[in-house]
Amino acid sequence: MPARDRLSASSRFLRNRFRIGLKRSGASVYPALQMTICAVGAYAFAEYVLGHQGPLFAATAALISLGFSREPRTRRVLEVGIGCTLGITIGELLLHVLGNGLWQAAVVLFASLMLARFLDRGVIFTTQLGLQSLLVVLLPAPDGGVFTRSVDAIVGGVFALVVTMLAPRDPRREPKSNIRELLSELSAVLRQVADSLARSDSTLAWHALVRARNTQPQLDMLARSIRDAREIARISPAYRRHLAELGDLRGSVGYLDLAVRNSRVFARRTTSVINHASLSDTAVDKVSEVINDTADAVDILARALGGGESQPTRERHLRQARNELAAVASRLHPAALDVTDLYGDALVMLFRPLVVDLLEATGLTHEEAVSYLSEV
Repeated sequence: MPARDRLSASSRFLRNRFRIGLKRSGASVYPALQMTICAVGAYAFAEYVLGHQGPLFAATAALISLGFSREPRTRRVLEVGIGCTLGITIGELLLHVLGNGLWQAAVVLFASLMLARFLDRGVIFTTQLGLQSLLVVLLPAPDGGVFTRSVDAIVGGVFALVVTMLAPRDPRREPKSNIRELLSELSAVLRQVADSLARSDSTLAWHALVRARNTQPQLDMLARSIRDAREIARISPAYRRHLAELGDLRGSVGYLDLAVRNSRVFARRTTSVINHASLSDTAVDKVSEVINDTADAVDILARALGGGESQPTRERHLRQARNELAAVASRLHPAALDVTDLYGDALVMLFRPLVVDLLEATGLTHEEAVSYLSEV
């Protein structure tokens, strides 16, 4: 590659990294402010109220309990507090038995890590238990005794929970945003599949398959954000009223997961149908229309599940999406779509479960959703 091209590629890479970093930093301003206030507040409380000297564990426990991780905060607080206390206890016991020294520290650390993995799978729990047991052996006890550090860790964890409870950010915001992004991708995948049929372009259908497969990180992020939002709503009095809505969203997300998975199967089958020229021109037009109509319904569903409107508006959008999907389901019969080839029949039959999943995401039971399908 010529030097000029390498310089241009490097410049694009740096600009892209700067843009991504700036976006990530902008999205982290609020949680970083939370973490700063929480850590400094926990340290000040432990030092000035409890009288502990240099209570670093209060600040570090607060940081770990909040953090930028998507793990549930209540679990992190428990892992920090219990891991810290248990690690100190184990360290003290082994210190009396083995004495002080480097090889004793190695034995204590190994035993603590193995015990932590036996008790729980949590990474933070394992780290805290091992770290505390090691510090007991290697460092002198702070003023007030070795369990002063455990108290500091509990103080940091409690501060993290209080900040979470009092946070003014609506816990529904992130999962709804994630739902909109996921359904936008699903709609785009369906439109790309319909376009590939209309153009008889199997490569375009394969690109749709790749795009559908690339939604897996979005699905994982959505599941985590729903879980975190429900946890915040449970412990925060201000947002407890949203628990029912978040429960409905969690149920819908399960069906959206199935719909996305079925879209991958459908896109892969479309490549085979195109390569075998299995559909007549009339069938291509009708099947493409059905797929595009489904994509339109997915867009409406995105407004229902991912919008910030009132409950009546949300219900209206859900009904509209349900009606649109029901109309699609009633047309999903090979004969109604002028499909006469075996490959085409299989394509239509593979699309039916996807529509059923979407109908269930609107709040219908499986039996109700299936009842809208044209009988085969």
